[in-house]
Amino acid sequence: MPQRHSKNNNDLAFFTYDEKKKLGYGTQKERLGRDSIKPFDACCLCLKHFINPMCCQKGHVFCKECIFECLLSQKKDIQRKQAAHTAQQKQENQEEEEKLLQQKARELEAFDQQNHGALPQYNDRNQSRDKTGFHGANSVKVTSYEEEALRTMKAFWLPSATPAAPAKVDAPSTSTVCPEGSEKLKLKSLFPVYYTEDSSEEKKSSSLDKTFICPSCKVTLTNTMSLVALSSCGHVFCKKCADKFMAVDKVCLVCDKGCKERHLVNLAKGGTGFAGHGDNLEAKDFKHLGSGSGLGLVRPAVKT
Repeated sequence: MPQRHSKNNNDLAFFTYDEKKKLGYGTQKERLGRDSIKPFDACCLCLKHFINPMCCQKGHVFCKECIFECLLSQKKDIQRKQAAHTAQQKQENQEEEEKLLQQKARELEAFDQQNHGALPQYNDRNQSRDKTGFHGANSVKVTSYEEEALRTMKAFWLPSATPAAPAKVDAPSTSTVCPEGSEKLKLKSLFPVYYTEDSSEEKKSSSLDKTFICPSCKVTLTNTMSLVALSSCGHVFCKKCADKFMAVDKVCLVCDKGCKERHLVNLAKGGTGFAGHGDNLEAKDFKHLGSGSGLGLVRPAVKT
C-alpha cells in the first residue's frame, strides 16, 4: 500500500499533472524563426525563386508556370466531378422512372384482381408457397406488401448480399480558387509583377543572388517591409513610397502610367522571426494522450 502520493503515483488509473508535463501533453507554442518563413521573392507554390511572377488581387505571388498548371488541374478536376455528378443524376432519374413503372404495374394488377376476383400470382422461384396460400414453416399468411419485402430483402449477414449505399457526389463549384488564399481566382485577374533589380557594382561583386530595391527610394526589399504592386503596370514599390507618391499623384514613378487607388495591391508576406510585422507567426503543436498507452498523439504544427 503506497503511503506517499508524490513518490508512488504510478498506480493510478489516470495521469497526474506532473506526468502530463513530462509527456508534453497540451499545446506547445513556439515562435517561428527566419528559416521557417518564405522569402518575399519566392513562389507560393514551388517555394523557389519565382520565374515570370504573376500576382492575384489578394497579393499572392506565383511563378507563371506554377499558377497556370494549378488552375489547369483545378479545371480538369471540376470537369471530372461534374461528369460524375451528371452520371449520378441520370442514374437516379432512371431508377425513379423504374419505380414509377413498377408502382403503376402493381396498381393495375391490384385493380384487375379486385374486379375479377383472381388470386395474386407470384412467379418468384426463390419463394415457396403451399396449395392453401400459406407461406413459411409457421403457416402464417403473408400479405402482398410483405411478400414484396421478402423478395427484395437482402441477406445482411452475408458480405456478398449486403446492400451497398452509393456515395453521393455533390455538384462541384465551377470556379477555380487561389491555392494560397482560397478565394475565387480567374486567369484574367492575374497580372505580371516586375521587381527592380539592384544593378550597382557593389551588389554585383559581393552577392551572387539577385537583390531587389524600391525604384523610388532605392531601399533593398526584405521580408520586414510591406510591398505594394500596381495592377495597372506591375511595378513593385515599398508601401511608404506608394502611399506618399502614387496615392497622391495617381501615376507610376517608373513608367508614368496612370493608376488609381484600386490598382494598389498589398503583397502578402511571411515576415521574419526577428522583427515586427503584421502577421502572427506562432507555431502550435497539439499533443493529446492516447487511451491506455501512455504515449501522446501529436498533430502537426499549424501557423496562425
